[in-house]
Amino acid sequence: MKRLSFIPLLLLFCLAASSQQQFGYISYGQILKEMPEYAQAQQDLATLKAKYEAEAQKGEEEFQRKFVDFLQDQKDFPQAIMQKRQAELQALMDNGVAFRLKSQQLVAQAEEELMQEARKRLNNTLLEVGVEFGFSYILNTDGDSCPYINPVAGVDVTEVVRQRLGLVTVQTEGTAPAAGQ
Repeated sequence: MKRLSFIPLLLLFCLAASSQQQFGYISYGQILKEMPEYAQAQQDLATLKAKYEAEAQKGEEEFQRKFVDFLQDQKDFPQAIMQKRQAELQALMDNGVAFRLKSQQLVAQAEEELMQEARKRLNNTLLEVGVEFGFSYILNTDGDSCPYINPVAGVDVTEVVRQRLGLVTVQTEGTAPAAGQ
């Protein structure tokens, strides 16, 4: 009796294992870089970087100017003045390094914030495509993370996503997956 109840479970397991799940795949980074939001974010980021660089350059120029003055006049300074000037130069140098480090952190944070809207739009589009075509998941093929994708089970959804995002006007024939595949 136990053997008879085990057979239907075994058959069910075999049927479930033999039915392949359909999935999509895409280069997330490639599509992201094609989006107008990405281009705008990169432009805004370049402007922000230029502002931080200009401010850092001002600090470096002030340091260089004071350092040249110090080198020219150091032989005439009493010990106390020389130590005071050295401390000022050290403080300027430390402030310059700290500003550069902080500005790198702020630029990275700004980049994350600027890219957030583009990522959100792309993720929503991937969700819509995945649900519409009945995919179990959509893989990101960036960075050679998927060196092999079975063409029977996997479907390249790049053109469908491009079309949904308005990145292409005419879809080439044969690039969209058939519904239910």
